[in-house]
Amino acid sequence: MTRQHVDERKNASRGLVSRLLPAALVMVALAATGAGESVPASPGFSTNHMDLGIAPGGDFFHYAAGSWIRNNPVPSDKSRWTGFIQLQERNWYFIRQILDESAANTTGSPAVVQVGNFYRSAMDTNRLEQLKFKPLEADLKRIADLKEDGGLVSLLADFHMRGISACFHAHVGADARKSDVYALHLGQGGLGLPDRDYYLDEKFAKQLKAYQEHIVKMLQLAGTPAGQAATEAAAVVDIESTFARASKTRTELRDPVANYNKFPVSQLTSGQADHPLAAYLKAIGADGVRDVIIGQPEFFQTLHGQMQDRPMTEWKAYLKWHLISAAAPCLHAAAEQESFAFFGRLLRDQQEQEPRWQRAARFVDGSIGEALGKLYVERHFPPQARQRMEELVGNIKAVFRDRLTKLDWMTEATRAKALVKFDRFTQKIGHPAVFRDYSSVVVRADDLLGNVQRANVFETRREMARIGKPVDRAEWHMTPQTVNAYFNGSQNEIVFPAGILQPPFFDPALDDAVNYGAIGVVIGHEITHGYDDQGRKFDANGNLNDWWQEEDRTAFDQRAARVVTQYDAYEALPGLHLNGKLTLGENIADLGGTTIAYEALQRALAKNPEGRKKIDGLTPEQRFFVSLSQMWRINCREAEIRRLVTVDPHSPGQFRAIGAHVNMAEFFQTFGIKEGDKMWRAPGDRARIW
Repeated sequence: MTRQHVDERKNASRGLVSRLLPAALVMVALAATGAGESVPASPGFSTNHMDLGIAPGGDFFHYAAGSWIRNNPVPSDKSRWTGFIQLQERNWYFIRQILDESAANTTGSPAVVQVGNFYRSAMDTNRLEQLKFKPLEADLKRIADLKEDGGLVSLLADFHMRGISACFHAHVGADARKSDVYALHLGQGGLGLPDRDYYLDEKFAKQLKAYQEHIVKMLQLAGTPAGQAATEAAAVVDIESTFARASKTRTELRDPVANYNKFPVSQLTSGQADHPLAAYLKAIGADGVRDVIIGQPEFFQTLHGQMQDRPMTEWKAYLKWHLISAAAPCLHAAAEQESFAFFGRLLRDQQEQEPRWQRAARFVDGSIGEALGKLYVERHFPPQARQRMEELVGNIKAVFRDRLTKLDWMTEATRAKALVKFDRFTQKIGHPAVFRDYSSVVVRADDLLGNVQRANVFETRREMARIGKPVDRAEWHMTPQTVNAYFNGSQNEIVFPAGILQPPFFDPALDDAVNYGAIGVVIGHEITHGYDDQGRKFDANGNLNDWWQEEDRTAFDQRAARVVTQYDAYEALPGLHLNGKLTLGENIADLGGTTIAYEALQRALAKNPEGRKKIDGLTPEQRFFVSLSQMWRINCREAEIRRLVTVDPHSPGQFRAIGAHVNMAEFFQTFGIKEGDKMWRAPGDRARIW
């Protein structure tokens, strides 16, 4: 689950991530990939996942999910294995059926044909082997021909339009202080490694050295002589290290006020038509933009200085590398495998790649996701699922609203505004009312990289055309098949794609206790994001606005500090502590979601006393807490743990599985946990915010 204050684009290069064979041969190849496979088991709640030999007061995570943890090692093609990912794998199976059938149907609906052609292009490895680096030849020549005349910025803009990330990020989303209008946002970027810490922290020195060696290998694969490749790789790492030093930390990036800096374009360019920003805006189709929101002005000052001071030979090396790296998953086996060897095996300890069909499916999902989503919803989202979710959302919202009216630490002035914000809350469930139209995107069955890039160009142009126009409140920022949910602060909405409305999150066949402990907590989690340390800074209209009284801010910060202290103390590995400030928003949302869902369950049981019976020897309250902990069951490789602790605003699953519990007196009462037990948390240390 996550938060979105701005529109975030998906593209295939972020996921992992031809001459067309005769159609009959392609279909044989596609069909063969699924031979003998059965539908993956539903990863729902089960008492069989528990380890009853462990006392709940000693280690509740393993009590609730210990048997599953013991019997579910991380598969060789994954860096972690969770109930969440189990559901994703089941979902991929159903998506694969759609893709295989679409690839065989060249006369179906426009969505079917586009999806099928895209999938065929990704599955046609013979074509990719024939092409090798040929799809990059034109761009490599453009880089080689760059002169000292501003061509660098124009090429960079073209790369951005096609989904090739370099130097910085640009996107279009709601203006955080005028949330009904789209604005252009520019933010720090330009790194090939997951985070600035990989360049600056000695604990990642091994990974940085291996990264430079990987760049050398990839450049050589693309035809660069060994000596030149080593020189160029050193230049790339030096440029990216400079960017890293100028970048804010992930914790600093969580401050929406500090990362909102709106400037008139005329002020930034001083009226110079050849200014890099003016040239960039013109090249990307946004030359009429009057204002731009820059997240980190200091970073762009550094970038501007680097563009003036660094020799063009180094910029050519940098652009060449980012072109090759972005394209590698769409190329022949040698390039794809070398890319995986570093980004998958070394950085995440993933032992082997996912099956080819699954990598292909990710390209389709990340590029024309709503076309695939339309086909997915037709098969896998029954109307009754939406109806049941509407009921659950309503029950959870009722509890949260009641709590807002009774909070003992909030002043009446702030409470009144909090209630206005709450009453404007909206929710989206399942899928968009109208799916995105990709009919203008050319999708060829023999051109994987071209398909990915043309889809990115389509999305970039769609975004740039919206700058200054009213925000489309009907738009979704996740595809229907996505196993996730989000809160959008600028629209004051919570969104639940169809993909997550399955076990272990949602199972209408099971009792209320299990569902409130899973999807109920997820609903409460997303609602609470509207009032966490970031979400609370947005008002009822979705605008960044300081609407709190000073004493309320102080009271909130004091309570939030307890959450920071709690999670700072958790160790993911010996000596590797969580960053309580980085994960604060998600931890607050977990805490709020759990306490709200628990109360909603109690209300449901009060209406239906027959539901208080034991099932599988567990009371409803016990099933609630076990269900929640099982939802976050996880096995994870060490390298992936280190990466996640560095970059992920969510706490690792084993801590999400207990972090909220130990702040609730009801948890201790339910399982008879007392002072002296390992799970015990003293009342004075417990956090309670919403």
